[in-house]
Amino acid sequence: MLPREELLKGVENRDEVARVIDQAEKAIKTWEVVMTDFLSPPELAEVQRSFSRLTEIHLVAWGGYPQAERQRLAIARSELPLDESQVELVALDIAGNFLFDTATHRDFLGAMLGCGIVRDKTGDVIVLGERGAQVIVVPELGDYLETHLKQVRSVPVNTRRIELSELKIREPKKKELTTVEASLRLDAVASAGFGMSRSKMVEFIDSGDVRVNWKDTTSPSAQLKTGDLVSIRGKGRLEIGEIAVTKKDRYRVQLTRYV
Repeated sequence: MLPREELLKGVENRDEVARVIDQAEKAIKTWEVVMTDFLSPPELAEVQRSFSRLTEIHLVAWGGYPQAERQRLAIARSELPLDESQVELVALDIAGNFLFDTATHRDFLGAMLGCGIVRDKTGDVIVLGERGAQVIVVPELGDYLETHLKQVRSVPVNTRRIELSELKIREPKKKELTTVEASLRLDAVASAGFGMSRSKMVEFIDSGDVRVNWKDTTSPSAQLKTGDLVSIRGKGRLEIGEIAVTKKDRYRVQLTRYV
């Protein structure tokens, strides 16, 4: 048996990590490769951190492409070989004409959940603009969504299975920049990093579209530190680099933006 209470100590996503512990114990007992549902970035980070000191098992995370946010874990005894190819995934193309009725990430996700599935069974949704979207799901949902997902917003769609190699992934571009701010508030630093007004950044924060280290935040005054990752849905990510105090007691912050 794994040291459950020790693994759960200080964990925020306790239920999710506890489920992974159950699955890891099954992998130890059966000598099989056991698969989790999709985990969000903070859940995945906590699992990997909690399990890092264990020698009985090993984990491989994969979400279909290198930058995938939501990923499944394959878990096996440490004696067994394990790689990304063993993480079972299916990719679907959701094609329709969205030229006159633009659909967002939330619209596509909502349409899938409206078919009666749960979020844990779905990975990333890759929005392709007026052409539709692509989505990654657990294999057992492939046929079901091909049959049942027929409309997103007012637009009829054709849902079909595709290879993971057919995913239309855009490699993120990286931009280095520096800003000098009076404080390390989220709205101040992030507005500079994303090149928008502070009031616009507050709008994004208030609407729930901003996450810090993969956690939702609605506090413009949240304090940032070196190593933090700020993301805005549809706008990319911002990594907080070195922070130095100037002679005038302001903060010089190195930033890396991924778009």
